[in-house]
Amino acid sequence: MKLISFTSPCSFSGTILGFGFVLCIYFLFCLYDTIGYNSNGLLFMFQGKGLFAKKSIKKGDSIFIERPLVAAQFLWNALYKYKACEFCLRALETAEENARRLSGNPGLSLPHPELCCVRPELHQACPQCQVMYCSSECRQAAADQYHRALCLGPSQEDPEHPINKLKDAWRSMHYPPETSSIMLMARMVALVKQGQLALLHSLFRAALYDEHLSRWFVPEGFRSLFALVGTNGQGIGTSSLSQWVHACDALELPAQQREHLDSFIDQLYKDIEKETGDFLNCEGSGLFMLQSSCNHSCIPNAEASFPDNNFLLHLSALNDINPGEEICISYLDCCQRDRSRHSRHKILRENYLFVCSCPKCVSQMDELDVTSEEEEEEEGEAEGETEGDEMEDEMTDV
Repeated sequence: MKLISFTSPCSFSGTILGFGFVLCIYFLFCLYDTIGYNSNGLLFMFQGKGLFAKKSIKKGDSIFIERPLVAAQFLWNALYKYKACEFCLRALETAEENARRLSGNPGLSLPHPELCCVRPELHQACPQCQVMYCSSECRQAAADQYHRALCLGPSQEDPEHPINKLKDAWRSMHYPPETSSIMLMARMVALVKQGQLALLHSLFRAALYDEHLSRWFVPEGFRSLFALVGTNGQGIGTSSLSQWVHACDALELPAQQREHLDSFIDQLYKDIEKETGDFLNCEGSGLFMLQSSCNHSCIPNAEASFPDNNFLLHLSALNDINPGEEICISYLDCCQRDRSRHSRHKILRENYLFVCSCPKCVSQMDELDVTSEEEEEEEGEAEGETEGDEMEDEMTDV
């Protein structure tokens, strides 16, 4: 297994990562025909955009693990007390604290508390602005890469500070469910800015400032940066409670204890659904070099997940993948993939600016060009007004 990173596991050099980030922007803006290999046996070809297997990959295999070039928690998610590490988005609440908040039950106690992976004794705050990190390593990495440029210090709670105004404006335009964050873009700019400040005597730094940083502040450059994040950003979700549940599932227990534990967890999720709804995780987004080179398919052969409770992305095979076969993910969720071809194309055009020609879409070319909602409306009209009214009531209840 290879951890894909632009820094070594022990190094958090802002200069090195800044250079890797610039390379990412270079590849994403300039579609060069480049072929490369990694020790995982992957062939990734920047011919336009695409990632291909060099050797056979079995269903369930982990294809690669990648850390993002930059990541940020969603602003509404942070505002509503979903506590995450400012750098790696690791959930900071213990599983029990998380369960108490989500269920609205402050007296709740979880069995097997030793299975919680959160270590509060390792948490550290920025000494200037008090934002929290899961470890000293993450605090230092953030400081080296972008936080010195973005730290608000004593102005962290000042509504008149320009960055806080920016956050408020973004929240007023983007209500949950969130898909991106203006702070991801801010960190991208800050990351390059800090890298340049560390290379005052470098001609490369000076050229980079002129070509890549200043243009992001003019309207056209800002739109390019916004489009980059919107079309290449990957959602990230972390949860200490989810980690605890997975650990409980792996316990070997006598039948009666297993039944009791499963019943407890089932009831807990019912209580959480009643109190909180579907918003269970610390959520954010990140920009990943390899993952963003994966094309979309409505029948993907790979999917991304975050089992480490932080921003490390694991890409795993959903099916056996043959040498030379393209590795594809889906930009749509499971429900969206089940909708009509026209509905899927509408979502992809509006959000990712392309028309899908995957095998599923090609096989459905003869379908009527109507969205799934239109299909449902036609079915409702055919079955009569009464049944249509009942369906409308159900949708209102949801």
